[in-house]
Order: sequence, then structure tokens, then C-alpha cells
Amino acid sequence: MLLYFFVYFVVIILLLKSRDVDNNKQKNNIIFLFVMLSLALFVGMSDMLGGYDRYIYGELFDNIADITKSKGTYKDAYIYVLYPTEIGYSYYNILLSYITANRYIFILITTIIIYMLYYLSIKRYCFNYSFAIMLFMGLVFFFTFTYLRQMIGVGIAWLSMRYVYKRNLYKFLAYILLAATFHNSAIVLLPLYFIPVKRFKKKHIIIFMSFCLVLGLSGGPSALFRIYGDIADMHNRSNSYTEQEVGFKYEYIVETFIFLYIVLKNYAQIPATKKDTVMLNALFGFCSILLLFVQSLNGGRLGWYYLIGVIATLSTICNGLKVKNQTKILVSLMSFILFARIVLQWGFMLSPYKTFFTNGVRSYDPIYELYEYDENYAIDKFYR
Repeated sequence: MLLYFFVYFVVIILLLKSRDVDNNKQKNNIIFLFVMLSLALFVGMSDMLGGYDRYIYGELFDNIADITKSKGTYKDAYIYVLYPTEIGYSYYNILLSYITANRYIFILITTIIIYMLYYLSIKRYCFNYSFAIMLFMGLVFFFTFTYLRQMIGVGIAWLSMRYVYKRNLYKFLAYILLAATFHNSAIVLLPLYFIPVKRFKKKHIIIFMSFCLVLGLSGGPSALFRIYGDIADMHNRSNSYTEQEVGFKYEYIVETFIFLYIVLKNYAQIPATKKDTVMLNALFGFCSILLLFVQSLNGGRLGWYYLIGVIATLSTICNGLKVKNQTKILVSLMSFILFARIVLQWGFMLSPYKTFFTNGVRSYDPIYELYEYDENYAIDKFYR
């Protein structure tokens, strides 16, 4: 468990030191790239940590790899049964099956791709990498262990946001549709393009967020979420190993309140550029989704497509010369609490950390007992 806190502080200190010693943007980009690659390797080389999703993705990939090896037909592959409309993810599996037949290499390559997508977005939308990575660690990092398919979709969708402030609808739609071929829920980002690229008055923001909270408390959005077909896999997952979290998500309200407090308190410090305005609107989009799905275990996952707005806007605020230290301390403390919460809540799904370079399984791993489909991997991780 302590290893995760060590990683958290090391990456942040590294970026803080690089910023203090040298403000050369090119050198800072290289250091930031190194940090993201290091995190990708740390996550990608872990041995089926984070929950049972990895076993699902591993089994689907192994099935595809077996078909590729035998030169069979893919139409009967399990992946088309489970994700019939997300053809991008299916073709991605087929492509990688020509490179490797091993689930661990598949997961490692996928994780590196995810982190490179995030690197491109954070580099493009954020100025202060130290606070950006701090927020990333608290808001996104742990989900890259397990939600591989949606994380790819999120990474692709984030790249579309520059076409919102550049007002290029066709390129924006192309990215969103591509992201949706990996995870259908990516279409939730579509409304962002049609939100006016302007600063809204504080009172209008508060009124809108209050409306979202009332609507969320009514249970309507959560009921629609449960009905929505693609996200049934999220709901089913929640019934498995996180039943204790079902019910009212008070943390959604707390997160939203803190984000809005920081933003509205420092509203004048946010640049009025089109890019910063779109990122600000994306932050409001994320907050509204949390409030709308306050009674849904996994509804907040729809907000991940807007999370880059939170990371970009808050890191921009913290980069401002006129911003008080209290704001920077609050952002730092909030990021750490969000990070620590997952470490403690996920427990055995993360700790003890183990890589796939050693055979065998961890001493206590009920997820392995329930979802391992091929015990040969426990004997020899590279048997195929």
C-alpha cells in the first residue's frame, strides 16, 4: 500500500523540481513524458490488479489470439458477443493479436497507448504539469488499472476538445465517433460542442448546478442510466465486488462543491481565451454529471470524458501569479485525499503490488479465485 503513496510523491516532486530548476518548456515536456511513461509501465506491468475487468479483457483477447493463430473466422469471437457495437475495440484486439498472443503484453501495450493519449491532451491543454499530474493521480490514475476499454475512449475523446474552441464540427465528431467505437458512452461528450464558448455568470452557474442536484436527487437520471444498454456492464460490475458502495453518492456532492468553490472564488484569474473557456465549460459539465447521477454507483463514469476540463482549469488557476497559496494547498490536499481514498477503498485489488515478471499469484486475491480463466498463467506468465 505504501508503494502507491511513494509513487504519488515521487512523480509530483520530480515535476516540481524540474519546474523550479528550469522553466525550459521543451525540457519540461521531456520530463513530463518520462513521468507518464513511468506511470504507464507501473500500471501496465502489474499482475491483474484493479479488479476483475482485466480478466474479462484478457480472456477476450486470448480468444481473438487463438483465432488468429488458427487462421479461423472472427465472427464467432466472444468479443463480438459482448461488445457488438464497439467495433473499434474489436479491431484493436485483432491487430494486437498479430503482435502477441499473451494477455500481459496486450495489457501493457494498451496501457502505454492510454498514457500517451493522456500525455498529448495534458500537454496541449495544461500549463502547470505539477498540478495537472497531481489532479490526474487523484482523479484518473487508478482507473487506468482496470477500465482499459473506456480509458482508451476517454483518451481519444479528450483529443477532440481542441476542435470545440477551433469550431471544427467534423473533426470533433470524427474523434467522438472513433472513441465511441471503443466505448459507446463517449457520445456523452457531444453536448460540449454546442455549449456557447463564453463565460457564464456565477449566479447562472449556481442555479444550473442546483437544478442538476434536484434532478439527481429525484433518481430520474440514475434510472435512465440503469436502462441504458451499453452501461449495463458498469451496473453489473457494481453488483459484484463493490456492493457496499451502492446508494447515495455523497462524495459526488463534496467533490462538486470543492471544484465549484475553487473555480468561482478564482473566476477572474481564469484566462478568457477560447481554449480556457472550453476547459472551464468541461469542468462544469463534469460537475453537472456528478450531481445528476448522485444516486448512481457508476453514473459518475460518464463524467470522465469531461475530466480534462477539471485538470486543465484547476492547474491553470494554480499557475496564476495572483492566486493565493490557500487555493494551491486546497487543490493539493483534495488531490491527495482522492488518491488515498482509492488506495484504501480498493484494498486487496491493489495491494500488495506485483508485476507479471514473477510467476504465481498473490497470497490473498479473491478476484483471481473467482475470475481466472486460464491457470496456466499462474505457472508461467509467458507460456503463450
